[in-house]
Amino acid sequence: MKPRAGRRPARLASLLVVPPLGGRLWRRRELAGFRLKAELPAARFAAVALLALFLGVSLTCLPPKLTAAETHSSLVIVIDGLRPDYITQELMPNLLALGESGVVADAHHSVFPTVTRVNSPSIATGSYPGTHGLMHNTIYLPEVSSNPIDTADGDALLAAEMATGGRLLNAVSIGELLDQAGKKLLVTSSGTTGAAYLLNHKFTGGGLLNSRDFIRPFALRTRVREILGPFPPQALPNAASHHWAVEAYLEIGLKEIHPDVTLMWLNDPDGTAHKFGVGAPETKECLRLVDAEVGRLLAALTERGIRDQVNILVTADHGFSTQGGKFNLTTLLAQNGLGDGVLVVGGQQIYVKAGGDDKIRQIVHVLQSTDWVGGIFTRPSEPGSRNGFVPGTLSFEAIHYQHPRAADILVDAAWSEAVNKFGYAGATTLGGVAGHGTGSPFDIHIRLIAAGPDFKRGVKSHLPSGNIDIAPTLCRLNGITPPSSMAGRVLTELLRDGPTPESVKVTREIRRASTKLANGGYEMELHEARVGTTEYVDFVQAHR
Repeated sequence: MKPRAGRRPARLASLLVVPPLGGRLWRRRELAGFRLKAELPAARFAAVALLALFLGVSLTCLPPKLTAAETHSSLVIVIDGLRPDYITQELMPNLLALGESGVVADAHHSVFPTVTRVNSPSIATGSYPGTHGLMHNTIYLPEVSSNPIDTADGDALLAAEMATGGRLLNAVSIGELLDQAGKKLLVTSSGTTGAAYLLNHKFTGGGLLNSRDFIRPFALRTRVREILGPFPPQALPNAASHHWAVEAYLEIGLKEIHPDVTLMWLNDPDGTAHKFGVGAPETKECLRLVDAEVGRLLAALTERGIRDQVNILVTADHGFSTQGGKFNLTTLLAQNGLGDGVLVVGGQQIYVKAGGDDKIRQIVHVLQSTDWVGGIFTRPSEPGSRNGFVPGTLSFEAIHYQHPRAADILVDAAWSEAVNKFGYAGATTLGGVAGHGTGSPFDIHIRLIAAGPDFKRGVKSHLPSGNIDIAPTLCRLNGITPPSSMAGRVLTELLRDGPTPESVKVTREIRRASTKLANGGYEMELHEARVGTTEYVDFVQAHR
C-alpha cells in the first residue's frame, strides 16, 4: 500500500501497533503535525516487536482493517457561479469526464439567499444562515459597526470576529472539527478574501492560502512567495489566480502541509459572468480556462500516483441568471414615503429602525403591489411557524433564516424562464448584467460531482442534496460524528457502500401565503424537498 498523498517516510521512532493474531500490523507517527499510516505484513511481527522493545515503544491492539477516513484525503473544489448547463464536452470536458467516472448529483441545491458569503459558511459548517448567522453578502452588525459590513473583505470579517468575541459564525466549522480530531483543513482560493476566510475562519490546521495576498498563518507568507512567486493581479477571466490556487494545493498543500481536507475556491465564472453575462463569449472562455486547471490538477495527482487516494468533490456556491430589472428597494421606499428610519442592506434586507410592526406592514404592502418583487419573508407569526406575521408572507423559519441578526424583511426578486441573447434561460429583476441571489431555480439549482475511492462510479443521483451536506459528508469520510448544529446530512447514496439513490425516500411540499390587494391579490410559493429531516429550498415564486 502506498503512503498517503504527500506523507513522509516513517522513522524508527514511529509508534508500533500490533494487531490481533492473523491481522495486520500498523505503525503510526505524529511528528511536527504530520500523520502517517503505513501497513506492514503480519509475518514481520516478531522482528518489529523486537525493534519496538529496543526503542521502548508500547504495543497496542487495533482492529485489522482501517477505514477509508484513515487512508484517503478529500478535496472540495467550489467553482463560483457554475451553472449546470455549463458542464458540457465543448466547455468543460475534464469536469464532465470526472462526473462520468464518479457520481453526478443533479438535484443539488445552493443555500438561499443564493449569494457567495451565505454559501461559503454553509459549506464550512453544514448549516443554514439561521444557525451560522452570516445572513447575506453585506451584513449589518450594529454591535460591531453602525455601517453595513462587506463580507468580501476578509480583514473586515476578522475585525468582526474579534468584536463579537469569536462569534462571527455561530456554528462549529469543519476546520474546527478536524482540528479537534488531530487532522488538518487547508483552504486555497482565487476568490475574495472574505469567501476564503469564511471557509476556515479560525485558521485551524493548514490555514488559508488566498491569491489576493491573504495568507494565514502569517509565517506561511514568505514560503508561499518563494514557491509560487508574486501574487497574481485580478483579471477577467481570472486565469492566473486560478492557476495560483491549484499550485498552492499541489506544491504547498500536498508537499508541505499534508491536509486531510482541502477546500479550493475558484472565482470564475462568477467574476466574468457578472460583467459580460450568462453564456457570453468571455464567460465561455473563462469556463474553458477553469476546466483546464481542473484537468491539470487531475493529471498531477495521476502523475504522482495518488489519484486513487483523493476523494474529489466539485460544486458551486450558486447558479446564475441574466439580470437588467428594476429592483431597487431604497428608491421604492423613498417614492412611497417609507424611507425614513429604514436601512436597506445588501439590496434585499430591510431593517426597520423606527416605526415598528405598523411600518413593516406598510412596507410589505408596497412590496406585494410591486411587480418586480418576488417572495417576501418576515419573522414568524409565532415561534416555529412557517407563516410570516404579515399576511401574505412566509416566515424566516420556512427558509432556515430565523436569527437575531436577520432583517425585519427579506425581499426576493421576481424571475422568469426568459432566454438571453446567448441562448441561456433564466432571468431575474435584479439590476446589472447578470448575477444571483434569488430564489429562482436558475440561482438555486447547481451540480455536485463526486469521484474517488470512497464514492460510487458511473452513477447519476436525482436525490435532492445541498451545500449544507458537504461538511457532514466530510465528517463521515474522516471518521467524525457530525455535530447537532449541522442541518445537512451525510450523502450516503453517493458513497461506495451506501444505498442506491433510487431507494431513498423524497418528500416535496409547496408552502403558500396570500393576501388581497386593492388591485387584485398577491400569492407567494415556496417549493421545498426533504430527505429524512433535511430540507432544501427548491425555488420561490410570486404570483399576482
